[in-house]
Amino acid sequence: MRTAEPRLLSWPTAASPDAWARLRHLVAGALRTGRPLALWREPEASQPRLLVARALEASYTGLPPALDAQAPAGFAFFPFRDSDHNPALFLPADVQYDLAEPAVVRIAPAARELVPNLTAWLALPTPPALAWHYSTQPAPPAATEAEYTQLVRTGVAAIEAKEVVKVVTSRVAHQPLPVGFDPLAAFRELSQQYPRAFVSLVSVPGVGTWLGVSPEVLAEVTADGFFHTMALAGTQPLVPGRSPQDAIWRQKEIEEQALVARYIVSCFKQLRLREYHEAGPRTAVAGQLLHLRTDFEVDLKNVPAAASLGTDMLRLLHPTSAVGGMPKVAALEFLQRHEGYDRAYYSGFLGPVNVASPGVSRLYVNLRCLQLRPTEAVLYAGTGLTAESDPSREWQETELKLQTVAAVLG
Repeated sequence: MRTAEPRLLSWPTAASPDAWARLRHLVAGALRTGRPLALWREPEASQPRLLVARALEASYTGLPPALDAQAPAGFAFFPFRDSDHNPALFLPADVQYDLAEPAVVRIAPAARELVPNLTAWLALPTPPALAWHYSTQPAPPAATEAEYTQLVRTGVAAIEAKEVVKVVTSRVAHQPLPVGFDPLAAFRELSQQYPRAFVSLVSVPGVGTWLGVSPEVLAEVTADGFFHTMALAGTQPLVPGRSPQDAIWRQKEIEEQALVARYIVSCFKQLRLREYHEAGPRTAVAGQLLHLRTDFEVDLKNVPAAASLGTDMLRLLHPTSAVGGMPKVAALEFLQRHEGYDRAYYSGFLGPVNVASPGVSRLYVNLRCLQLRPTEAVLYAGTGLTAESDPSREWQETELKLQTVAAVLG
């Protein structure tokens, strides 16, 4: 267990009393000194948290440090597929700033040497523009409607030929950044627009800067000893003036969501876990979209190998059938052959591990996200295909999903 207490730094008396101004000040210092950072706002939380790492931990081969109370505190940022270009990353919680406690900055015991630098950061003026980190890789190509609908046809043909049961295709869109675009202001705007989503802004040297709004929990371990995950699939627009509970779902969406739920149950069975609670499917609101959602809960107090369950489930789940397909290997091979670009951190996962308190971890699928480039944003969206999929409707579904995060681009 971690027993040493963090060092607390107080803001200079001349510093702005505004918590968001102080947050910008810390972000500026991290970017100026080439350090990775993660800013996030939990669903239903009133204030975000900022984490700054001295440097990146060594890349991992598929999992962050174990999801238990003994693991180090930090922020996981993992790609759809681990590669040299898109490594699996873990940002140690060396410096933390919680806007719910705006008067202090916390420094982890292992990062005490940062105290002089941080003291200097707090005394410097905040620059008007921040130098965000950008990826060193070429931007992925945007798909035209004709190209994406052809990909959907290819996916449906693979399903009909029984090469896969389900496959989740995706595409990229490019949108110019408005003059003076401010990622921190965009993060704040998304936090206000989507109070029930996980909102994140991650900036890492060489990896780039990613802004996202995710509705989907991948793996969560709570303070009272429960493990949670969910099956989230099927999409339709939220109709103004109509209750979400009145939504009518087509057979295609019902089947798509049921496949994801069955996959989670199969993961439980692989771990010989029989005691779990399943609730759903139900209609869930995610911004201007509706999804079908089934929640799964496991009481870890009733599991013999409770300490490793979160990590074991994470290993089995990622990438989930909601972002890749089924069977997993066959679907991933299809995407490798036909999708035509590297997803990087889109449809990977991210989130805090043991930051709020030991034993509390929340990892989310990196959906509804964009990658910042110097003059444009690279946006990502995907759709789950079944034998009933219509190419033009799948294109329209991606258009709807792109609007979630593109709203902050004007």
